This record gives sequence, structure tokens and C-alpha cells, in this order.
Amino acid sequence: MNLGIEDRVALVAASSRGLGRAVAEELAAEGVRLVMCARGEETLNQAADEIREAHGVPVEAIATDLSTPDGVTYLVEGAQDRFGTVDILFTNTGGPPSGPFQDHDLDTWRHAVKQNLESVLLLIQGVLPGMQAQGWGRIVNCTSVAVKQPVDGLILSNSVRAAVTGMARTLANEVAADGVTVNNVLPGFTRTERLQDLARSISEREGITEDAARSAWEEATPMGRLGEPSEFAAMVAFLCSERAAYVTGTSIPVDGGWVRGLL
Repeated sequence: MNLGIEDRVALVAASSRGLGRAVAEELAAEGVRLVMCARGEETLNQAADEIREAHGVPVEAIATDLSTPDGVTYLVEGAQDRFGTVDILFTNTGGPPSGPFQDHDLDTWRHAVKQNLESVLLLIQGVLPGMQAQGWGRIVNCTSVAVKQPVDGLILSNSVRAAVTGMARTLANEVAADGVTVNNVLPGFTRTERLQDLARSISEREGITEDAARSAWEEATPMGRLGEPSEFAAMVAFLCSERAAYVTGTSIPVDGGWVRGLL
């Protein structure tokens, strides 16, 4: 399928590894020009070099911290300086710490909001005017299946990602007539570094092995396995495409059937 986005410009947040890296790879395979970012410059530059070599597309790598307004501004201005515009935005940040309600003080809650809500708002604010001016744009937010079915032990993520979902659903209506779509993709239990960290936390908290934690996720998933980052990225790429021009305001799980709800 030709997704019709060759030579478009995509800003892919937190893209040195994990889901962000997979999304960058998938879009590059469609001929999309990339702006990649992460906090770790060495890992980011290595990922950018590998994607340039594999797919032959221009890639701008910008090391920055998206949990700060200055870091977001630096990224957006860098993207615009290099390519003139951003057609596609994929928002993505690391998940906040796991643990029950009593484990998190107010400062931890505030940091989760900065990292997982404010960064999304600021990224969208930075690129949306350009999308509206040209009459074309795609915004895809990485949230979590937790917005449809809360995950035990992830109260910070469950709460803050729900706020992103409410914002995105409202924004989708506001900008639909401008040719800009806004959607969320909800990863289930996917084979990433973040999931490895979560398995380690559960192991320490509950006194079980990391393998036992992963087995519990697999057993709770109808497909009986963890997802692969490339499977998540394929859904994101479709939502960024010309083929998905009439799809907006959605929250789509990529979870092997883990969410049990009807909608």
C-alpha cells in the first residue's frame, strides 16, 4: 500500500529506541524525512545514522529534554530550521514510575504531568499553526491501553495519559476542518526497554522473577505473546498517511486483544 507521504516531514519524539525508534523506521521506509530526538545524544546519533543508511532519507537528530519548555522549543525550532515545516508529529515520552498511590509524592505527580502531558501540549502548540496554514497535518500521540483499562500499579500513567486522551479528542474536532487529524495509538504489553524496566520493578515489589511478570502479561493477552514495536509502528504510519485522511479523534489499541471493553 502506498501511504502517500513520501517527502513529508515527521517529528518523532523519543525516537532513539523503543516505540519511537520503530515509528521513525516505519516512516523512513515510506520516504518520510525525519526529525528525531532523545535526551541521550550518542544513542540518538547512532539511531539516526542507521536509519539514514537503511532508508536513504534525510534525518535531523536533536538531543533535548522534552520535560522542559525550553527543550521542546529547541526541538521544534530545530525541525523548522532544517526542513521549514513539520507535517507529521508523533508525541512520545518515557512512562512515569510505577507503584501504588501511596508511593508517589506531589513532586512525582508534578513531574509526571510535565513529562507526559505538558510535553505533548507544547509539541502540538509548536507545530499546529504550520499544519493549519498548509491545510494538512497528522498528529499521533502514543498513550497506553491504560486509558481504556487501567493497569494495576501504574496510577501515574493511568491518570496523566487519560488527560492526553481528553485533550486530543477535543482538539481533533477543533482542527478537523483545517485538514489536520489527531489520533492516539495505545500500545499494549510490547517488547521494549520500558517493559523490561516494569518487569524489574514488579519483580522487586512482589518478590517474583522478571520472567514470571512477563508470563503474566502474555497469559492476559489473547494472542498469548508480547507485541513487537514494528506492529505498533505500522498502525502509527497508517494514521499518518493520506489513506487515513478521514480518521480523527480515535484511540486505537495495538494490544493483541488485551483490552476487554467493547469500545
